Amino acid sequence: MNVFIAGGTSGMGYALALHYLKKGYDVGICGRNPEKVPENCPENLNIFQADVSEPASIDTAVQFFLKGGKSLDIFINCAGSYAEDVAGKISYEEAEEMLQTNVLGTVNCFETARKAMRKQNKGSIAVIASVSGILEYEKSSLYTKTKRSVIQMADAYRRALKPFGISVTAIAPGYVDTEKLRQLNNHDLGKKPFLTDVETAVAIISTAIEKQEKLVIFPVKMKWLMKSLSLLPSSLLNMIMFRKARWMKDDPN
Repeated sequence: MNVFIAGGTSGMGYALALHYLKKGYDVGICGRNPEKVPENCPENLNIFQADVSEPASIDTAVQFFLKGGKSLDIFINCAGSYAEDVAGKISYEEAEEMLQTNVLGTVNCFETARKAMRKQNKGSIAVIASVSGILEYEKSSLYTKTKRSVIQMADAYRRALKPFGISVTAIAPGYVDTEKLRQLNNHDLGKKPFLTDVETAVAIISTAIEKQEKLVIFPVKMKWLMKSLSLLPSSLLNMIMFRKARWMKDDPN
């Protein structure tokens, strides 16, 4: 089995890469900065420099990985960009990076995987969204809107690719205890409810891909919390989410 993971140089992507290597699969990963990969990484891990926001970049990385006529069995897009703008302002550069990575990058990854798998009439594509993406309300953050679009794009590609034996799985996790999450929160995760450890997240994601699930939301408590919130009027949800964001920023005003 051949697995390629975009955004696999750190965090959840790297953990998934190690998982598939242990299963004896041929694994390739890419990221904007390959130097993020730990120095003690397995020698048989194929590492590429690529930016998902540039179609030619991700295409080239996958083509090098598949040289020799290999098939692409699993493609996972773990690349993502985050900045919170509910209780504060973000820069244009931060907004642009989220749109380029989370939206355009998702399309580019789908297209790269589609072209490779369409030739072989089989394969599994998975994309990491966010549990926040299941909420739809007027003043949701740009991050939430981009991740909601990821879920919708996955649904569109699933419908289009199903006749060709290609499955598409959207993963919408809550908070996963990665180093990136710790850095974003000054290593204090006390305000992150229903925190999931990386090993559990890897098990859930890999199982969902194997079973060709359509949409997987975890942990279960976060799933039902978000589904309950989605039933509220938009005005009330706006207020709740604004106060939640302000609380996480320790803003008393």
